[in-house]
Amino acid sequence: MATSVAGEGQQCLNGIICDPQTKILTDLPSELLEHILCFPVLQHIDICNVSSCCKRLHDVCHGRGKVWGHQYKLRWPRLQRFYRQNECCDWLKEYKTRHRVGIQIRRMVESISKRFFTEVPCVGQVLGDSFAEIESLGMPEHFCEDELLFILNTDKRKSLTLKYYAKKILYFLRQQNILRSLKMFLEQPVEQQSALEGAVLVDQYCNPLADITLDSISAQLDEITEKVKKMLRIKNPSHPTLRNAQGDCFVIEDFDLQRQVVCAINSVLYEQLQYKGNEFDYYNPLNSYIHQVLLRHTGIPISLSVLYMTLARKLGVQLEPVNFPNHFLLRWCQKPRGSEDIYDFVYIDAFGKGKQLTAKECEYLIGHQVTADYYSAISTTEVLLRMVGNLLNIGKRGEGNEKSYQLLRDSLDLYLTINPDNVQYLLLQARLYFHLGIWPEKVLDILQHIQALDPSQHGAVGYLVQHTLEHIQHKKHPLAPETKSRSTPEHLEVQYSVGLIMKHKRSGYNCVIYGWDPKCTMSQEWITTMRVHQLSNGANQPFYNVLVQDGTCRYAAQENLEPHSAPLEIGHPEVGRYFSEFADTHYVANEELQARYPEDTRETLGTVQKLYHRLTTSGDQDQTLASDQNTHQAMTM
Repeated sequence: MATSVAGEGQQCLNGIICDPQTKILTDLPSELLEHILCFPVLQHIDICNVSSCCKRLHDVCHGRGKVWGHQYKLRWPRLQRFYRQNECCDWLKEYKTRHRVGIQIRRMVESISKRFFTEVPCVGQVLGDSFAEIESLGMPEHFCEDELLFILNTDKRKSLTLKYYAKKILYFLRQQNILRSLKMFLEQPVEQQSALEGAVLVDQYCNPLADITLDSISAQLDEITEKVKKMLRIKNPSHPTLRNAQGDCFVIEDFDLQRQVVCAINSVLYEQLQYKGNEFDYYNPLNSYIHQVLLRHTGIPISLSVLYMTLARKLGVQLEPVNFPNHFLLRWCQKPRGSEDIYDFVYIDAFGKGKQLTAKECEYLIGHQVTADYYSAISTTEVLLRMVGNLLNIGKRGEGNEKSYQLLRDSLDLYLTINPDNVQYLLLQARLYFHLGIWPEKVLDILQHIQALDPSQHGAVGYLVQHTLEHIQHKKHPLAPETKSRSTPEHLEVQYSVGLIMKHKRSGYNCVIYGWDPKCTMSQEWITTMRVHQLSNGANQPFYNVLVQDGTCRYAAQENLEPHSAPLEIGHPEVGRYFSEFADTHYVANEELQARYPEDTRETLGTVQKLYHRLTTSGDQDQTLASDQNTHQAMTM
């Protein structure tokens, strides 16, 4: 590209005589050049090439200019919210950093499967120190998150293993960020702590992959507030609440005016919007998540109380949370402020459609008397501890599956962030990690902290320390994984292979095989409990590890399984641990699973060819034959 106008009669290098009056690209104003170089078809490699042509174009493509800013925004649109509008920064440097982070993140995620693959699902599995590798990159967190989201949003059926680990890492990173926010929240003065904000942080931590923000939750509550104001306007057009703009902080002193607000809240919340206490599915964790309460219009006493109390405060009525046993309540003072006489308050049951109770009537809710202490107002921190404690109990009540262990871990993390010296829950956390076989080094740290807080726990601590040290030693010398070849004599009865999509003949569930044994390897207790002896071949037949559509992992006898007549995707969260792709009729085993079952890939392809492709070919032939017959009939008519 020329950088100056050729002189009269001067011949250019390409042999063409240039008209001395002809303008060339570099003669254009910088603004116009920038506009041209921001054309959507140009990519970063094109800009690099252009900027290498000459000094003029190099200057136009400088790092802080419009050209690289456009390239950055085009390539990573999700990152725009991290920059102020018209912010002047070195876009070329940002582009290089983000590009480098993307490469490093992808390489790291690709390496995880080789290091953490296990054939048998580890309930509550975490990747431990591998997450620290991301933090050690020293790169902006939003760059890392953006690359992980990019991986997750690629072709749905491909790169399943990459997505599986990217999702786990994203889960961890977001939780770490939420914990930091929670700690900052707890450091605020008590009067500045909002129960709603705390509830949102709890919700976010337990659902880190969901799009939950305080702004979006507040906006939904503002909509409900406007409905209450509309109701107030009908009953009392001169009500002082109606004169206050949204977001203003004010308190209504007159009790009659307060009562009008409370009545309007009850009318809107329970009659118009049909909010209610979830009596039929009380122990569902969704009842504790504020975004789900707003979505489903149902909850438990504490979540509905947080919602009710927030609405009341937006409308000028101060309600206080009461940590009543087994049934969270709100109290509303009927006397001048400062009274602590429990009979000077009306108690509101948000779970019971806003019913107003006296102190005596509150005892009827739980069926026994309580002391005056239980009627006292509690702090926001205590509200969060009660909320997290409910989730913790739900996790304990769980069935020992992935979801219940995850909920137990998450709620313990939250509880110990709020109350880090609770020995009971520290010991529970250490036992949980020990049971799941994860983070042994962290277990030792927890046990050391417990011993410092309560030396009387020496017995329990000593037992766990001994076995945790054995676990750490075992990790240093792991056993080589077993390889199972179909051609060996003891495996000749195995009919099916990993990746095949099956149907259980008796239970009817759909599943995919991710492992097999030539004979049942479970304990005699399991065999008896599952009544394996009632099968025609009993335990002396191949058994298969399968991922079931409902999210469970099962161990099924060969005689109970049959290939699915119409293969479908199996929506199990662990599919990506074993398979790299869904190929319409089967799942493709990833490198790690192929190493365990080296002959299964060929066997699966052969089975798929016989079962499904033959049917397709036969169907195509039938269609062709029918078409030929129709043509013949048409020609002879």
